[in-house]
Amino acid sequence: MQNLCRPLLLFCLTGAYLPLQSIGQEQKIEAPIPSVIVYLAGAQLTHTKHLTLVPGRNELKFTGLSSKLIPRSIQFTASGDVSILAISNRIDYLSGQKKNDQRARQVSDSLIMMTDALSVTRGQIEAYEQEKQLLQNNQSIGGNDRGVAPADLRSVADFYLQRVTEINTELVKLRRKQTNQQEIVNKLNAQFYDYNQRINPPMGEISVLVVAGGSMKIETDIELRYVVSDCGWAPAYDLIAEDAGGPIELRYRAKVFNNTSVDWKDVKVKLSTANPMQSASAPHLEKWTLNYESPQSDLRARQPIQYQNMEPVSGRTEGTPQSLSSENLANKPGIAAPAGVSGNMQQQQQQQQQYSQIQISEFSAEFEIKQKYDIPADGKPYIVDVTRYNLKATYQHLAIPKLEKEAFLVARITGWEDLDLVEGPANVYFGGTYVGQSYILTRSLDDTLDLSLGRDKKLTVSRTKLKEMNSDRPTSTNKKETHSYEIVIRNNRKTPVQVELQDQIPVSQESEITVETQEISKGVVDPATGIITWNLNVPPGETVKVILT
Repeated sequence: MQNLCRPLLLFCLTGAYLPLQSIGQEQKIEAPIPSVIVYLAGAQLTHTKHLTLVPGRNELKFTGLSSKLIPRSIQFTASGDVSILAISNRIDYLSGQKKNDQRARQVSDSLIMMTDALSVTRGQIEAYEQEKQLLQNNQSIGGNDRGVAPADLRSVADFYLQRVTEINTELVKLRRKQTNQQEIVNKLNAQFYDYNQRINPPMGEISVLVVAGGSMKIETDIELRYVVSDCGWAPAYDLIAEDAGGPIELRYRAKVFNNTSVDWKDVKVKLSTANPMQSASAPHLEKWTLNYESPQSDLRARQPIQYQNMEPVSGRTEGTPQSLSSENLANKPGIAAPAGVSGNMQQQQQQQQQYSQIQISEFSAEFEIKQKYDIPADGKPYIVDVTRYNLKATYQHLAIPKLEKEAFLVARITGWEDLDLVEGPANVYFGGTYVGQSYILTRSLDDTLDLSLGRDKKLTVSRTKLKEMNSDRPTSTNKKETHSYEIVIRNNRKTPVQVELQDQIPVSQESEITVETQEISKGVVDPATGIITWNLNVPPGETVKVILT
């Protein structure tokens, strides 16, 4: 009997051992983020870790990740004799508590107290309404078979009048109190919802099942990469010119925002204008048929890639990046609104979002940032210094007195295509003074980039209508109008200036209407647009006049 039992016992032990071996050892890993590639919309996060693996299967659970991760972008690599069997991810809604925030606790306590007070007020309103209904249901006095003495009737009527008046007065007060309490509860709910999203967000988790070769434990260096949404960067420039003859310093900055629920601490940042989720599939032309009833062909022209980014608030900081005002109010996917938060509040949050379209060329660029940065996950923009350029420029003034009574100083830069600029706003400083905000446009096909440096107060421009030259003369079949203007530019500088002066004549779109120029003072007319251009040299302290008729 003993000989028969031994094989059976050995079989049972073996059967118990196989499932454990197939599951393998589980490791929960909190890997740091040493580097981040930030795109105009989204970012690629990289986690690195040195691990010890047992022989056979090992399940690696990376916890504390952003819930905004995009599953199809997950990549995992490991050094040594390690093979990957499977990769999966999920959202953990229970273990996302970062910290016990005192302010959030205060708001929660206030919300509980105010909710209780609101319930008491509602109970008082209900009690008064029931008493009022009770009085209305007992209006039959003395029964149906006998009357009521006049004195008793007056006494009862006075009682009804007095009591119903008291009830109605209290109801007015209580309903006003209820409205005020409900408003406070709604505000506390919204505040608590905002705090709860930041301190208790749902977190992402990635599980990687690997097999370690050999019969002994091995050391391996792993790397986990994936793309997340709700983050990105937008360009911001400073244009600094000391005078109208020197070079221009272009300070290239980026406003980076992180709303992924995971702080980026002491990370190496790389900025990119690429689209991380762009399709890698080559295009394919379908058959194009033509008949009298066929719609227009669905051929799509190639367009510059467009990204949607949060428009960061204006301003800049020096040194360590500091947060600016205005939080990103973007929706937080995967989090349900708390009870009591109305749809109107969420709709208002959506309406407060500000987005801007950023257009870039079809060729992407990357910028390695030398300094490491901290980018908290608070949705606020943080300034990151990208690079600086000293640019040679030629200066010219532009005057369009029909639209502006002041001349603008324009710097013209050649060879700008090699600077990898992205369209964006630029703060302009001239002669040590902030003169306003301009905008860098990179979609121009011209090899010259014009940068507006603001108004030049030392040039005065006027455009006056000459009444003696203007006329409106109808004939038997036609009508002829004459308009004449005198444009005057005065240079109050001590040096001569070059001024490009622009005005325009109307462009007729009807064969019955003709437009003729009688006097344009040697200006050049563009027949397609009707724009007239004068290139004028204005001596110091002198005035130049132009006639347009």
